[in-house]
Amino acid sequence: MRIGIVNDLPMAVEVLRRVLAGTSEHQLAWIAVNGAEAVAACRFDLPDLILMDLIMPVMDGVEATRQIMLATPCPILLVTASIDSNVPGVYEAMGYGALDAVDIPSAGAGTDGSVRAGSPLLIKIATIGRLMRDPPSTRPAPMALREGTRAAPALVAIGASAGGPAAVAAVLGKLPRDFPAALVLVQHLDAKFVAGLVDWLDLQTVLPVRAAKEGERPAVGTVLVASTSDHLVFKTRSELGYTAQPRDQLYRPSVDVFFESAARLWQDDLVGVLLTGMGRDGAAGLKRLRERGHLTIAQDQATSAVYGMPKAAAALGAAAEILPLDSIAARLIDACTRSTIEKAMP
Repeated sequence: MRIGIVNDLPMAVEVLRRVLAGTSEHQLAWIAVNGAEAVAACRFDLPDLILMDLIMPVMDGVEATRQIMLATPCPILLVTASIDSNVPGVYEAMGYGALDAVDIPSAGAGTDGSVRAGSPLLIKIATIGRLMRDPPSTRPAPMALREGTRAAPALVAIGASAGGPAAVAAVLGKLPRDFPAALVLVQHLDAKFVAGLVDWLDLQTVLPVRAAKEGERPAVGTVLVASTSDHLVFKTRSELGYTAQPRDQLYRPSVDVFFESAARLWQDDLVGVLLTGMGRDGAAGLKRLRERGHLTIAQDQATSAVYGMPKAAAALGAAAEILPLDSIAARLIDACTRSTIEKAMP
């Protein structure tokens, strides 16, 4: 991939340049020392990926991400030494479409010129590269649903990726304190940043938000967030847990793995929600939920920061309803407070 670097610190730029130079599959496209230069560079030479710092003069990484995703959309990976001290900025940038965040590698180099701790960054880059090469299917799948009605759902299962933190906050922020269902969120995010996401989301909603623990049971009015690099799943009909399998999943935790476990084991009613994100994780799992007769919702294209996962769900016929972001909370309130809901029809 051709990769652009956006960072105002010469040492950080050199570290990132060495990481890229140590591989045969990546090339440096250009270097920008602030967000304004990056926005301008994208107009003339759009790279395959941008490594974006957060704190910079002239224009920071949050505003640069916003402008780039509006004018010249491009995959953006936040690479910064200031993640812990600027958690709101991380999630604001991800709300505008940044795909993920990772710490900048150590500046120390070995005798061969390699950079210590470059591996996590390269893993993130490789994951994004695989997503770019793996477009969603566009062939609708046949549906086979039972007719009738179901009781009001007891669980809302949410999957999200790029742009997800802001989208999730927008939905949760409109739910009332007495929302009558449990909520579980699988957000594509490095496990080390989940604690910050939980704290940040907890400020956006009146509902308590906490990391999901092994053996935990979903509770009405509480948001549980997948919090490790393993997959969050239902291990019994009512208990959550983590599993390393399947190991070949592109994303860890995977929305598909969680949705499919819910379709298999959750015995009460459920609403599946798939929000903004790159790739197609969650689409097949959402389809399984719909086939089980559950209400399934995908975010629409106009309000998605990255229209990948919801698009894949729409193409598979997995979403019974495709809604703008600002309508999803009202639909959840309506579905979860009525004694019955209409079944999704094919």
